[in-house]
Amino acid sequence: MTDHIAYVADKPRDLPTADELRARIPGWGSDLDLADRPSVPKLSKEAGSATGAHWVVPEQQPGADGRERSIEHAHVTPVFGTAQPLSGLAGVVKRYAYRRFSEGRLAHWMLLVLGDRLDVATHRVTDALRGRPDRLVEETGIAAERADDPVGARLGSSRRDWRHGVLDPVIAFWPYLLIGGVAVWVVRRARR
Repeated sequence: MTDHIAYVADKPRDLPTADELRARIPGWGSDLDLADRPSVPKLSKEAGSATGAHWVVPEQQPGADGRERSIEHAHVTPVFGTAQPLSGLAGVVKRYAYRRFSEGRLAHWMLLVLGDRLDVATHRVTDALRGRPDRLVEETGIAAERADDPVGARLGSSRRDWRHGVLDPVIAFWPYLLIGGVAVWVVRRARR
């Protein structure tokens, strides 16, 4: 069970008074006088609306049950995207991030980044197994670099991306190295 308060539209009942806030926070309430607020003529509140909103909450889109949402929120937004549903190991990691950690925690965002990286790696491997591998030479810009003296351009200047030259091949090729390693392992096991 988490100790976080879910977001709700109603304001909490134990709000400090204006005088308490003014005493505690220097400059608090400086815009309370409507004459000092340049946006006042443009503001329009509808009668009877506690929030000033001039729209009706849309009907809840079907499929909200089981959707990932921040633990700070009491419910899913009325409308949400369904184009890329979570799936596979990446989906498990992302669901765990939403279920376990607040959006204010680094762990939440790092797990979402890890889920994205797992999703990319999964698609690279499955595309390669289907016979449609990524075209790494064209997509990484290696061919364009070859024509413009890449070593001289990086070492003889103040460019900061020269360090990437060492890691980029590892980052781009590791799924293929993994496939190659698995293939070698399978062949060795078959020979025994």
